[in-house]
Amino acid sequence: MADLISGVVIPSPGEERHGVARLLDANLNRAREGLRVVEDWCRLGLQRPELVARLKDYRQRLGQCHSSTLKQVRHAASDPATGLAHPAQQERSTPQQVVAANCARVQEALRVLEEFGRQGAAELATTAATIRYGLYDLETVLLANQERHHTLRQARLYLVTQPVPELLGVVKACLEAGLRLVQYREKSPRPGEGGVTDLQRFRTATALRQLCRDHGALFIVNDRVDLALSVEADGVHLGQEDLPPLMARRLLGPERLIGRSTHCPAHLRQAVADGCDYVGVGPVYATPTKPGRPPVGLDYVRQATASSPVPCFAIGGVNTGNAHQAMGSGAHGVAVVRALMGASDPGAVTRQLLQVIGTSALPCR
Repeated sequence: MADLISGVVIPSPGEERHGVARLLDANLNRAREGLRVVEDWCRLGLQRPELVARLKDYRQRLGQCHSSTLKQVRHAASDPATGLAHPAQQERSTPQQVVAANCARVQEALRVLEEFGRQGAAELATTAATIRYGLYDLETVLLANQERHHTLRQARLYLVTQPVPELLGVVKACLEAGLRLVQYREKSPRPGEGGVTDLQRFRTATALRQLCRDHGALFIVNDRVDLALSVEADGVHLGQEDLPPLMARRLLGPERLIGRSTHCPAHLRQAVADGCDYVGVGPVYATPTKPGRPPVGLDYVRQATASSPVPCFAIGGVNTGNAHQAMGSGAHGVAVVRALMGASDPGAVTRQLLQVIGTSALPCR
């Protein structure tokens, strides 16, 4: 029984524990429901399976903490806040407003779980704190402009450039034929070694960026985050020896794309964990573009695409004669270098590749 002291009702220990249990149950429900709202928008609205995977993991981890003991103490009829609403709930007219409201709802519920879970539910408190901090970062991605990601999902052919006399003309011909994803890759030595200067790289990248914008295509810069930012590229592609993706994300922000070259399952898992937006998978076949690197074959393509929540582009020796094999192995698309950069008619080859990809591609997930 509660005691009455100086007009203040002091709950007995049993009543106090019961109240805390009800509080934990209510906020677990609130957090899991909010996560599900955001998760479904990522799945059906944004079509971002990598975000769905993270949200589902948060929801499942909270579900494991939601014991039957907590569920048995709930009693909606005796909750004074049941059915209460606020006018602001009727003002959410866009999906972004719904997402923002539910992220806030989840974060608030997690804070309550963290505070009250410290006494007797330490695991729940720790889990709530971890998810709360993770959701802070994830929310910036959820509310960022999604146009680049949408274009990436539609792109199945990826041109990676190499130095040729008529670089801009080749890329323009490919874009006019339907290409929608271009990477500027310049591996020439530095000026003192007979290569190109950073000023030349900047001018070339600026011209390519404008060509891509004129044709509604994405423009990616290989390796150089500084160059990508200076020409307002759509993103950067990083190799295994380049700047870590997490550091690149700090510089690029949530809206630009980050790609990663992967050559084995461990590379792929790390790229996904680092928040990369797509991965290159290869080299599928032997290629002079990557001298000394043995091909990984189609087995890795199949393995990668079966487990990756982000688009996988098969790269390395891919051409009009074998692109169907990579696509038939589950790849989202193919990335090519010599097949287009060395073609006598790059526009015609682009159309041929797009036709091969279109007839052999598996449906987008």
